[in-house]
Amino acid sequence: MHKDKKLYEYMLDKTWQLTEQWYQSLDKSQSTGVYASTDPDVIQTLKQQNHEFHKRFCKVFQQENIQFQKEFGEWVVEIAKDDEHLGTPIHFILKEFFRTQEQYLDLIQEFVNLHREEYSKEVIQSWTRIVTKTFSEVMTWFTEEYHDHLQLKLQAQQEMINELSSPVILLNEQNGLLPLVGDIDTTRAKFILEYTLMQCVKKRITHLFIDLSGVIIIDTMVAHQIFQLIDALKLVGVTVTLSGIRSEIAQTAVQLGLSFGEIQTTATLAQAIALKEGK
Repeated sequence: MHKDKKLYEYMLDKTWQLTEQWYQSLDKSQSTGVYASTDPDVIQTLKQQNHEFHKRFCKVFQQENIQFQKEFGEWVVEIAKDDEHLGTPIHFILKEFFRTQEQYLDLIQEFVNLHREEYSKEVIQSWTRIVTKTFSEVMTWFTEEYHDHLQLKLQAQQEMINELSSPVILLNEQNGLLPLVGDIDTTRAKFILEYTLMQCVKKRITHLFIDLSGVIIIDTMVAHQIFQLIDALKLVGVTVTLSGIRSEIAQTAVQLGLSFGEIQTTATLAQAIALKEGK
């Protein structure tokens, strides 16, 4: 019942007008996000994205549902993974969806006023229901995609942070340094194990200094992970010297029954390097 060629063509003819009206009434005082940008390129891209929305949305009054969802899905995924939108709080974006919904409800009323007596009250109501229902579905769809892409972005950022916070530094052709700083939880400990092994093999390190002086607290699980790292390094031919072991870390290891007996340890990194150089 909701399909209507006249309504579709009327809306399609208004797409750029809708975009310009939307942008002119946009709250640009927001402190962050794509809507606050003053960059001409970002603004032009934002308008183009909004216009693409309108070109697709008005087809709800023309296309069959499967084809409509396919074409609209392409827009949803593209915008949800757009960096500018990912840097915009989701409540700002949802606010603009609601404002755009109001534009379509007003547009239906304009169309009805131009074609009085041509459409029954039931048909007009069905158009309104279609707009609100479709917007609800699109907003839910967008929020899910936005969340998924944001999680991927945050994961990539966390991996970069982990790499930067767990660097294997090449001291010379064969010796490397792994300075650990800050809190180490189980997730980070697992990353350190995998990343350190990979870097030692890649850089052909045969002796690795692991300095723990910047680590305040290590729980039992993390302590166990560090000993696993040392064992794994031995398997790939890397000898380890531990330095900067605090009393708390030593106590944790003893409680675990983990022995430092076969591991070279020193109080400071300077002592570890001097010992290796035979000074």
